[in-house]
Amino acid sequence: MPTSYMDYTALSTQYFADVNKNRLNTRNHENYINRLGRDVLNTLGEVSLLDIHLSQGRVVEPHYHQNAAELVYCISGSATVSLINPFNNQVINIPIQPGQVANIPQGWWHWEEASEDGTHLIAIFDAPYPEYILGSDILTKTPIEVLAHTYCLDPEKLKETLKPLHGQTIVIGPTDECVAGKTQQAGVDTESSSMNNHYMSNQYMTNHSISKQHMNSQPMRNQYMGNQYMSNQHMYNHPMNDQHMSYHPYSDHQYSYPAESPQVNYTNPYYGYRP
Repeated sequence: MPTSYMDYTALSTQYFADVNKNRLNTRNHENYINRLGRDVLNTLGEVSLLDIHLSQGRVVEPHYHQNAAELVYCISGSATVSLINPFNNQVINIPIQPGQVANIPQGWWHWEEASEDGTHLIAIFDAPYPEYILGSDILTKTPIEVLAHTYCLDPEKLKETLKPLHGQTIVIGPTDECVAGKTQQAGVDTESSSMNNHYMSNQYMTNHSISKQHMNSQPMRNQYMGNQYMSNQHMYNHPMNDQHMSYHPYSDHQYSYPAESPQVNYTNPYYGYRP
């Protein structure tokens, strides 16, 4: 659609623009957004676009455009475009891959999340200057007292919860600081889990007084099979009768113990052990 104000004979008429030179937002070298509007290309008409680059797990934060619909086209990688239908308040998740699009009607709350590294999206708007209402601005620009009073929230807890935003407009989240913190915490949790498993394993072996060295000796093996009175060579002279005889499900023989001896804990997983 030609623009009525445009003088197409003027030397200032533009037919070319390099979107790479018009940055809208930068999170890091893998996550950034370029833009193209009528101020960059004056023959553009009633349309504009965003050139979006994301790594896995990065999100174009929840927002809406009160003056424009948005068509999201996937060039490479993959992403999930999510939106909330204001007529039934249902969340709709639309996965897209190269060559596929997702359409977001004007004024609908939405966000995009990359499903893999190197995701490249183009967002096309039916307005030369789409307006943005961003979730981070709603959270950080609305006074804490208003949010706490309106939604019956603890103002101190709310302030602490929103502290990582540092009062900033996020655009692409999570922040690098947040990602680094999660990675570091994951490493600590993994190390802690490994140490706990090592401790529990050693503690278990200590509590049960069992080791490979102990189990390799036949008298000791008989002892830990639950029969402290049996050895390879002989059986001590203890009266045995039906009351004293018992059978263990993990062993193929019966064993005996005197009536005055405490019965062995059959839940010991080393019962029935055979090297």
